[in-house]
Order: sequence, then structure tokens, then C-alpha cells
Amino acid sequence: MKIYKNIFNEIISLENLFSAWDSFKKGKSSKPGIIRFGHDIEKNIFSLHNDLKQGKYDHGPYTAFNISDPKPRNIHKATIRDRVFHHAVFNVLNPVFEKTFISNSFSCRINKGAHKGFGALEKMIGQESRNYRQPCFILKCDIRKFFATVNHDILFKIISRKIKDNNALKLIEIIINSFSSAESDRFNRKGLPLGNLTSQLFANIYLNELDRFVKNGLKIRRYARYTDDFVIISRDKNYLLAVMAKIKNYLLAKLKLELHPNKISIRKYCQGIDFLGYIALPHYCLLRTKTKKRIFKNLKQRIMEYKQEKISKKSVEQTLQSYLGVLSHASAYRLRQKLINQFWFWLNE
Repeated sequence: MKIYKNIFNEIISLENLFSAWDSFKKGKSSKPGIIRFGHDIEKNIFSLHNDLKQGKYDHGPYTAFNISDPKPRNIHKATIRDRVFHHAVFNVLNPVFEKTFISNSFSCRINKGAHKGFGALEKMIGQESRNYRQPCFILKCDIRKFFATVNHDILFKIISRKIKDNNALKLIEIIINSFSSAESDRFNRKGLPLGNLTSQLFANIYLNELDRFVKNGLKIRRYARYTDDFVIISRDKNYLLAVMAKIKNYLLAKLKLELHPNKISIRKYCQGIDFLGYIALPHYCLLRTKTKKRIFKNLKQRIMEYKQEKISKKSVEQTLQSYLGVLSHASAYRLRQKLINQFWFWLNE
């Protein structure tokens, strides 16, 4: 395993901090807080650089708010200064750990994503069922309150196996300990904030331990994970039950995580497998009903914002194209036509 001993200066370099600012502000440049920070960008970046260099950096508080995406989520937003710092850390750490991730880990990675993850599921089902000529089963699991229960000490130990630069580790520890969830207690700090760029990377680093256990320890071939959702495919249902028990024990013993008892299922491939917004069926796939409803609801909301002059027509059309892209991955020709017709109806009514 390659060890990294000198990355502190790379993280705090002015070049990296300015690059982090450029990455952070994309798509947000019209927001008042971004505009204010950008007015004195050189002063703000040099100030951040000096605080980091002199060991004076202190992470600020979070602002909490709720969203529905589609289920309710509690988001914690750091200050602009801290988020720029998160991007700077991500710029350096992500290439280091990306090399260690398995190919079938699909969340928050370049050239991966939900569509690739669902495609991998379809491919594995086809392979295991000999192109749908033989029966096979799919074990689908979800980790209970994953982001809220990530153990800070365990996460830091995993990172410190690869990073041996003490100054860099202090900065990483500051980010990890900047937030704790309601799942924490007097002995264990827990939780990653939904809203931090670094949380996405830390989640993959944490669950890469599970991935390695599944692939190397249990020698499972047909496995894919997207954040805290994962699937395993086999022609033997009893094998999947045995594997699930081993994974459950590993998660609890090594990562202090639990499988969600109500989100464990073993289904035949012909029953339809709900994964990442789509339902896999032999030779075709459908869009999840909740996803359909959300697409129409969100598109109508965007058109209302356009009519209220809150967004541009180009922005609305980009939303439509984005949703058509989602539908292009499913057997949804009629649904695509319905969405296009509804778009023009709402736009012109």
C-alpha cells in the first residue's frame, strides 16, 4: 500500500486554494454570499492560506435546513470559507483514495454515478442468470442511518493508514470533528454532514472497507454499491442468506454500522429489482413510480419559477433535457412523449 507523507503543503498551497474556489463557485456565482466572498477573493484566500499554514484554522458552525429529495433530509451547510477549504482537501485526497476503490463502487465518483450503477446491476443479473435462462436471486441491503452513524475514530484510523503527514491529518481531523450527529454519545462522536463535499469522499473511504471485505474476504463476484445501498447476485438463495449474515456481523464489529432491518430483501430477478430509481426486469427496465411523480412535479415547479421570472427559459429547458436523459435509460418512450407534451402545455397555459 502506497503511503503519502507530504501532502500538507499541497493542500494549503495558494494554487490549490484558488482552484478550490473556482470549483466551489461553479453554478453558484449569482448567489449573494458567493458574490461578497468573491469581491475580496485574494484577501480571503490569502487569509485562509495563512491560517492553515500557521495552524490557526478553526472550522466555523453549520447552518441546518431540511429538504425533500424525495425523502426528508437534514442538510448542514458550512460557511463559504470552510466549503472552499473542503474543496481544497478534496482536490488532494480524492486522487489518493480513488485508486483504492473497487470498480463497482458508483457513488460520487468521476465516470460512475447512478446510471452506471444500475447498468452494472443489469449486466450482473444477465451474467448470473445466463441471459435470463436460469433462475437467480438478488440480495439488496441498506445501511441504517449511514451518514449519521459513521464513527469518527474509525474513519480517522482508516485515513491515517494511508496518510502519514501529521499536519495534513490535523486538518482532516478538524473537518471530521466539525460535526456530530444525534447518534453520538459521550464516548463516540458520530456523523458526517449531508452538504459537505468531503462527506461524499469520507463515505466512500469508510465503505471501501466493506467493499474490500466482500470482494477479497468473501470472494463475491457480483456485487455493486452506491453509497449505503448495495446488491449481491447469486443463483443460490441460501448462499445470499449466509452472506448477508456475515456482512451484518462485519459491519457491526468493524465499522459500527447496522443493516436496516426493513430494507433487506432477496428477490428473483423476474420479480423486478428496485435500485437507484429504476426497476430491473428481464430485457428491459422501468422508472420507479415515485421517480416519475417527482420528475413531473419538479418540472412544473421550474416552469412556475420561469413564469415568475426567477429563472431563465434556458434553465427550464435544461431541466427538461436532464429529465429526458433520466428517461433515456429506461423503457419509457411513451413517458418521454408525455413529459414533452406536458412541458409545452404548462409553458403555454
